[in-house]
Amino acid sequence: MKFIIKHELKGRIRLHMVQSRMSYKQADTLLYYLQSLTGVIDAKVYERTADATILYSGNREQILTALKQFHYEDVEVPEGLLENSGRELNATYQRKLVQKVLFRIGSKLFVPYPVRAVYAGFCSLRYFWKGIKSLAKGKLEVEVLDATAIGVSILRRDFNTASSVMFLLGIGEILEQWTHKKSVGDLARSMSLNIKKVWLKKDDQEVLVAASEICPGDQVIVHMGTVIPFDGIVTEGEAMVNQASLTGESLPVRKEVDKYVYAGTVVEEGELTIQVKATSGSTRFEKIVTMIEESEKLKSGVESKAENLADKLVPYTLAGTVITWAITKNTTKALAVLMVDFSCALKLAIPIAVLSAIREANARHITVKGGKYMEAMAEATTIVFDKTGTLTKARPTVKDVITFNGGTKEEMLRIAACLEEHFPHSMAKAVVVAAKQQGLAHEEMHSKVNYIVAHGISSYIEDRRVVIGSYHFVFEDEGCTIRPEYQDRFEHLPTEYSHLYMAIDNKLEAVICIEDPLREEAADAIKALKKVGIKKVVMMTGDSERTASAIAKRVGVDEYYSEVLPEDKASYIEKQKVNGNTVIMVGDGINDSPALSAANVGIAISDGAEIAREIADITIAADDLNEIVTLKKLSNELMKRIQKNYRTIVGINAGLIALGVGGIIQPTTSALLHNTSTLAISLRNMENLLEQ
Repeated sequence: MKFIIKHELKGRIRLHMVQSRMSYKQADTLLYYLQSLTGVIDAKVYERTADATILYSGNREQILTALKQFHYEDVEVPEGLLENSGRELNATYQRKLVQKVLFRIGSKLFVPYPVRAVYAGFCSLRYFWKGIKSLAKGKLEVEVLDATAIGVSILRRDFNTASSVMFLLGIGEILEQWTHKKSVGDLARSMSLNIKKVWLKKDDQEVLVAASEICPGDQVIVHMGTVIPFDGIVTEGEAMVNQASLTGESLPVRKEVDKYVYAGTVVEEGELTIQVKATSGSTRFEKIVTMIEESEKLKSGVESKAENLADKLVPYTLAGTVITWAITKNTTKALAVLMVDFSCALKLAIPIAVLSAIREANARHITVKGGKYMEAMAEATTIVFDKTGTLTKARPTVKDVITFNGGTKEEMLRIAACLEEHFPHSMAKAVVVAAKQQGLAHEEMHSKVNYIVAHGISSYIEDRRVVIGSYHFVFEDEGCTIRPEYQDRFEHLPTEYSHLYMAIDNKLEAVICIEDPLREEAADAIKALKKVGIKKVVMMTGDSERTASAIAKRVGVDEYYSEVLPEDKASYIEKQKVNGNTVIMVGDGINDSPALSAANVGIAISDGAEIAREIADITIAADDLNEIVTLKKLSNELMKRIQKNYRTIVGINAGLIALGVGGIIQPTTSALLHNTSTLAISLRNMENLLEQ
């Protein structure tokens, strides 16, 4: 691809792609390609000018060479990215704004006043109809106020004021629609599926294949705790499916043979074989957009409060208009009150502030599923962390395999990997990766694998029962024993590692030692959380007291609980809520899902189990716990901005009413200043809350 370097600073290049015109699709393709290059920190592509800006920390020549080799048709872009990127949406609304402003200026300069008056009368019909519909419902809402203000101006033959009011209301509508749709689109893209591998049923075997290879008619197997990747019909099995991501249902739904299931829902219990009906990702995106737009989750308490307050103020504004006229007998002064209302700014500015904050969080790789969760985040005083994959890294590694039957370490690891590969847990992934690194290939020699949440898994290999999991599961629940000759070895297991126990026919066969390294930023993140309003930090884990105590001291939590079950975490959170605390729960596994649901704000680590991400209210990237601190700061700043909005709106509008009633400014000036201030406040609310 040919390009010209237009401007360059250290670590930053601005390029012009040599082509006559750049389409939205080409711009998104180039952006995806640039962001995937090694050494590129960030990139922006401007389709109107065919320019690209690249921020980099890597090798400059390597990046430029990669650009020279770039061809649009050679780039494999993830499904749904081009169709739902939002680039065309932004261009559309920018064009609408420019056209509206140019039309307004042009009409005032070149269109005769009588023609403009007729046009204003015609445009006012839309606002009259909205006002009439509001009255028909028995409500005095903002629409009634807008219609009255426009109507009085027209009756006074003040068509300039009527036009100004309608112009500014129109600008506000465009900005509100734009911000809302962009925020919803960004949110939906983050929630869209990103499933790369699925289990294909082929000749009565499970084969792990790329999701892109699946065609309608294929049968895929979905295990417990994983997301259903495609729409389809159940052909085998029975399961409880969580459909909250699409329907908002809080309880899972039973799915059995011949029932239809949807992509993006989660198998909570059981296992399903599904005949695929649709593989397109765009339908999933559309479903999510619809769900978000219809869901009350998007509205925070402050948004609802602003809307209710806005509507409650309408009768007072109308009453103020009548009283002013009754006292002064001056229509101009009465109209000055009518032209200025508090409700317009409240209804417009507060939702824009919330949606813009969600959008800003999304730009920082934090997916927030509704405004009320940011409000709860700001109010939160208690945070509960799961340990594995949350305070510790999501990539634990196998350090040793200790055998208890005279068998080889390789054979024990091979059997463990054969069972563990079916389940999405960080410890299971560590076993599978270790077997792969050692070249321990295995066939599917076992029967159906059963997963017991927060305990372990069980199956049969050649009529021998195999269990693998926690100490509690293997020795207490399953009653497994240790051969006497290996008792001393068992008592001297290395204490610096987490242990995964595997038994065959109720005899311990191996202990897999797994290193679960602490996140480097964990202690600093906890200190930072306390500085931004968190009063109590709690760690809860299924690990032993020894491991939990060591981690708790290193990260600096206020309380910790060891050997807890999923229901224990949820129960603790419920107790905290009863005591009046707003609670955040942070987790990554299947066993965290009850607690994530119970908390005021459930935060999932994006590298964790699919069910955790689906159930959680917020998802953060897994590489840095400081993103939770960023989210807390963002939520705090959002609440400050909203409070500032209230003070600003009340101050400005009260001042304008006083000036109008005092006869200092005319209604036209009053309306202009009111709508201009509303627009300015709304635009201010679209700005980022935190510095980049």
